[in-house]
Amino acid sequence: MAREVTHTATGPLKLDEDDLDPEKGDVAVCLCGLSDDYPFCDGSHRVTEDEVEGIVYRYEDGERRVVSEDE
Repeated sequence: MAREVTHTATGPLKLDEDDLDPEKGDVAVCLCGLSDDYPFCDGSHRVTEDEVEGIVYRYEDGERRVVSEDE
């Protein structure tokens, strides 16, 4: 499975104690690129659970689109 992710950051993001949220507990950094709370994980990756091997997906405006399929 592959997913097209475009990041527009131009450098590393440094997290410090000011980024900790006492209500959320531990900090989880988004690795899927889908989070609305980027760079923090908001659980958006759950929409990818039924992706099929060999298909490249793009997620735009909350919708999944097939970019290409391996044949």
